[in-house]
Amino acid sequence: MPFYRKLGKIPHKRHTTFKKEEGGYYYEQLFGTEGFSGMSTLMYHVHRPTMVKSVSEPKDIAPVAAIDKNITSQMLRGFDVAPAKDFLDSRNIVLFNNDVNVALAAPQQSLTDYFYKNADADEVLFVHKGTGTLRTMLGNIPFGYGDYLVIPRGIIYQIEFDSEDNRLFVVESFSPVLTPKRYRNNFGQLLEHSPFCERDFRTPETIETHDEKGEFLIKIKKENTLHEVVYASHPFDVIGWDGYNFPYAINIQDFEPITGRVHQPPPVHQQFEAHNFVICSFCPRLYDYHPEAIPAPYNHSNIDSDEVLYYVDGDFMSRNHVEKGYISLHPAGIPHGPHPGAMERSIGQKETLELAVMVDTFRPLRLTQKAIEIADNDYYKSWLE
Repeated sequence: MPFYRKLGKIPHKRHTTFKKEEGGYYYEQLFGTEGFSGMSTLMYHVHRPTMVKSVSEPKDIAPVAAIDKNITSQMLRGFDVAPAKDFLDSRNIVLFNNDVNVALAAPQQSLTDYFYKNADADEVLFVHKGTGTLRTMLGNIPFGYGDYLVIPRGIIYQIEFDSEDNRLFVVESFSPVLTPKRYRNNFGQLLEHSPFCERDFRTPETIETHDEKGEFLIKIKKENTLHEVVYASHPFDVIGWDGYNFPYAINIQDFEPITGRVHQPPPVHQQFEAHNFVICSFCPRLYDYHPEAIPAPYNHSNIDSDEVLYYVDGDFMSRNHVEKGYISLHPAGIPHGPHPGAMERSIGQKETLELAVMVDTFRPLRLTQKAIEIADNDYYKSWLE
């Protein structure tokens, strides 16, 4: 995250002694990305963060393609994914490639029996249903409906839900998740034309510092393999930290739509970027105000990208039938556009209340068996008059 943040107690200078009041020292850890050239944070632990007691046999959790080369438009009924008690077991990858995994999850229980670290990917958890608290080694963030929870790779976390009724749209990125470069100046500050700014981001509010030794299970995802590692000290033993690498939340409803006299292209909705894909937020907004404007999106060819749209709420004027939690996939190589009658219905309309998350990938996506199980097999015919 390209702005500075600190929380808790830290010494005056980095890489210097930091003494405990009761005697002894805190242990410094650099939590950095891309070697020593990316975003980084310096943490100070009560105990050494390196004390491993045991490592289990690895478990292969790599997604498997049921459809490898897809040219067919798809509509997935996301809420057909059944709830599961365990946080990790609830995740169902439906689309993936070498850059990103797209998953659906309906966890019923909080993640409190163990800790989790994704060492493969930055995670973006979009909260469609549910409230709770994201607890991390760098502090806690309350969350609710419409929040993007951005968890950089390597963050150790737990998650507490307030009820059993939770729905998450999950994007795992194998490259850093960033704000769009065109909205930042040379120093990383968000510019005046950005549809959001730094005050919209919510960073950890409170830090937990557990001075505990024992056996603490961390499930670590690395190279599409799940490892169970038992540490001798509590992962949340950080007394303070500062830097630029930390989890944060931003609500989709804090995105300020960019509008114009005629229909604006999808890049104006961009929220995040990563290597070979982007994430966009489609939010309630006034329609185009040219007297002869067509508010519905024009037909366009997906020559270079697969377009994924996760429908959250509101009226999706470009589709004749869509419900909350549906996911459309319009693959590269073919054109797509509004359904028959949608263009005509949009003329003269003044606003839209739609809410959706879009993931545009620049390499083709593969479909898993779970995607096939929740798919509308006739969706690709839905443009026939």
